Amino acid sequence: MSKHYVIVGSGVAAVHAAKAIRDRDAESEITIYGEENHLPYNRIKLTKGLFSDLHSEKVLIKKEKWYRDNRITLHTSSRVTSIHPERQQIETADGKVTAYHKLLLCMGARNRALTVDGAGLRNVHTIRELGDADRLKDSLTSGQRVVVIGGGVQGLETAWALHEGGYPVTIVEAAPRLMARQLDEASSEKLRLILEQSGVQVKLHTGVTAITGEEAVSGVVLDDATAIPCGHVVYSIGIVPNTDVVQETGIRTRAGVVVNSHLETSAPHIYAAGDIAELDGLVEGLWGGAIEQGKVAGGNMAAAEPAAYRRTVPVTLFNAFGCSLFSIGNTDERQCDRTVAAEVNGVYKRIYVKDNRLTGAISWEGAAASLLYKSAVEQGVSLEGLDVENGSLEAIMAGVAARLQEIL
Repeated sequence: MSKHYVIVGSGVAAVHAAKAIRDRDAESEITIYGEENHLPYNRIKLTKGLFSDLHSEKVLIKKEKWYRDNRITLHTSSRVTSIHPERQQIETADGKVTAYHKLLLCMGARNRALTVDGAGLRNVHTIRELGDADRLKDSLTSGQRVVVIGGGVQGLETAWALHEGGYPVTIVEAAPRLMARQLDEASSEKLRLILEQSGVQVKLHTGVTAITGEEAVSGVVLDDATAIPCGHVVYSIGIVPNTDVVQETGIRTRAGVVVNSHLETSAPHIYAAGDIAELDGLVEGLWGGAIEQGKVAGGNMAAAEPAAYRRTVPVTLFNAFGCSLFSIGNTDERQCDRTVAAEVNGVYKRIYVKDNRLTGAISWEGAAASLLYKSAVEQGVSLEGLDVENGSLEAIMAGVAARLQEIL
């Protein structure tokens, strides 16, 4: 059988995998199957730039010419309905059967469904695909309040876009603070105050028990019985990997499709990458991780010697409501030995240390300042000899910068 690399799914992991394959194999056939009727696009811009032109070429991961130049066949509006590992074939909804030499599963994930009463009413939205963003924008009416359920990054970016668009917004978050996975209490509280000063209502440590309305949304009810009138609900409460198509294949799954360090599944010749892949019990669900997994999986599919995927350092760059901050690495103080916090010239910073190495950082600085912290975490820079206990944060980071220069 001639070599035919088949990729199911058309997100960022798929595109980077295809590039990695072509970089190593100039001749073989590469085919990508995507369910959406668009070229692969930058999904994180759906909330960051909700009211921008999401159909412009600027949103695309690669322009159409790139696929032609690299002889990569891209099938849009094409859903793979079954996989046959024993025959090394896939089948699409139109009944077409395609054989593969190596197969990559990149079906991504869907947003976790909202299960409260009224979740099926008109004007209840979640944003995962381009069509979701289009439907939300098309249905908005000036002056309507929007309740955003979920105070994580995606929820806050959506709230910011709606606020900038002139819509009154209420954020409802079940956790005690905003961006609980990325921020400490001090940063989260500062962010809450900024949102409320801008006119956004924030309800923390509370949940939505029901969405009210006849055919369309008219309000929400919180678990303390508070009723909030609104015309729309947008929810962002986590993701669920799209594993349905592999359930009858014998390929091992848990939360996602289980892979080893080479991103191989339990079935021969089949790999997985991106939001569908579960490695060491974890589905990363991160944009940067999906890119790197795509590169590694594609490279391993085409290379004689496989490379191991090294989990990327999580980086969140948040620019909204007039503030700029970043969170890098592990910022859970329960998992570190000590932290050092300071406010320098009005800028709050905090670093997290475990086993005498920097493992995470939060700072209210611009993206450029994040590079030092990211490199230090990635390189595992030792803090041995630096006065972490009594020294200033500035002095510690100056020492880290000097050691990085020696390493790099």
